[in-house]
Amino acid sequence: MTAIAFPRPDQSIMARRERIVEGLLSILPPDCVVSSEDERRPYETDAFTAYRNLPLVVALPRTTEEVSAVLRFCSEAGVPVVPRGAGTSLAGGAIPQEDAVVIGVAKMSKVLEIDYENRFVRVQAGVTNLAVTGAVEHEGFFYAPDPSSQLACTIGGNVGMNSGGAHCLKYGVTTNNLLGVRMVLLDGTVIDVGGAHYDSPGLDLLGLICGSEGQLGIVTEVTARILRQAEGARPVLFGFETSEAAGEAVAAIIAAGIIPVAMEYMDKQAIEICEAFAHAGYPLDVAALLIIEVEGSETEMAATLARIVEIANANGVKTVKESKSAMETAAIWKGRKSAFGATGRIADYICMDGTIPTGQLPYVLRRIEEIVKSYGLRVANVFHAGDGNLHPLVLYNVNDPHEAEKAEDAGNDILKLCVEVGGCLTGEHGVGIEKRDLMTVQFNRIDLEQQMRVRGVFDPRWLLNPAKVFPLEGRVTA
Repeated sequence: MTAIAFPRPDQSIMARRERIVEGLLSILPPDCVVSSEDERRPYETDAFTAYRNLPLVVALPRTTEEVSAVLRFCSEAGVPVVPRGAGTSLAGGAIPQEDAVVIGVAKMSKVLEIDYENRFVRVQAGVTNLAVTGAVEHEGFFYAPDPSSQLACTIGGNVGMNSGGAHCLKYGVTTNNLLGVRMVLLDGTVIDVGGAHYDSPGLDLLGLICGSEGQLGIVTEVTARILRQAEGARPVLFGFETSEAAGEAVAAIIAAGIIPVAMEYMDKQAIEICEAFAHAGYPLDVAALLIIEVEGSETEMAATLARIVEIANANGVKTVKESKSAMETAAIWKGRKSAFGATGRIADYICMDGTIPTGQLPYVLRRIEEIVKSYGLRVANVFHAGDGNLHPLVLYNVNDPHEAEKAEDAGNDILKLCVEVGGCLTGEHGVGIEKRDLMTVQFNRIDLEQQMRVRGVFDPRWLLNPAKVFPLEGRVTA
């Protein structure tokens, strides 16, 4: 497995560790500073568990003002900072360096403002994704982006990675539902970008911040739009004899101008894994499964489903099973949203996150199978088919270094394939450490230099989440 090259810790910083802890304790109460080795251990990695580094110390501020004070202190001390939400990043976005201070937002979990008339909610960055909907659903509203980790992942982390989810086909990802942020710059300056409205004058800094992976500042508050819940929603299971047929059906549905709320794909391996875990009623005699959800009035749902069934039949669908109750609907989505965890029960895996044009789905699915088989490994495909955001799970034995290396190589080949067919390296997981050295596959030197110059305007010393996103060699500043 390719070694991850972290910058060598600055020995002068390591020697000042006690002074750094002392400085943080002058800003935060003792229960907001994690300094012992055992207490720091949970922060040494995120959901990309192949790599670990014990941070210098962990700070858990409770307010924007405390984040500002901590960042100002770290900036003056020249200490690298790693922002952290819930640590659910699958790309190593929150893995620290040994000379870094982790700043977590776990204690920033307040809902600050709800405005139903203007359809927005303002929350602290540590509020979980699911809790945003939980705060407004009693009034018939919801927050649209719904990543599989929504029970745990924070809204601040969602902004950092521009997270999506199963329902992003219709409602978009985080950037499409983000109205404003309060963010703290490295020197402690607090800025407000956007607000409780749909557009802001001047440069689109909100678009720059969303998906910046904690390299421009630390988001402490998020203003997001909330939507009225639909009159009704209904998922339907479509089973196909081959993955190519399922891919053709997806492409045909999108080409017909039909935009379901969600269109999720599972191959046979994923179907069996998820059905054994969730008992969702998935058909086990098919090679590929689409979960297609429509919403609206009964008449609207019936009309949309009739068109989708017609297209599915034209592409050789074998099984069509419509949810008949709220309990069946919950089970169907439980199976899909438990896919990563359920897979972890049977094997170690690397979860990829490439995005492709939907018209390339049949070809790419065939090539993924060929790539993984060429390494002597297995793959479970489960992904957002409607927008072409792939999540192949390359299965391997983490205790076998040779298999681990092959799994990483297979994953890299899959991501290169995504770029080759006109897609990109990531849809919602971010670049982090995982895809950092593949950035040159998608971007040329000039592209990367321009991106790094923008980053350098906010953080000329590269102290914010260093060793992520950009290749370590050839870095430039503003």
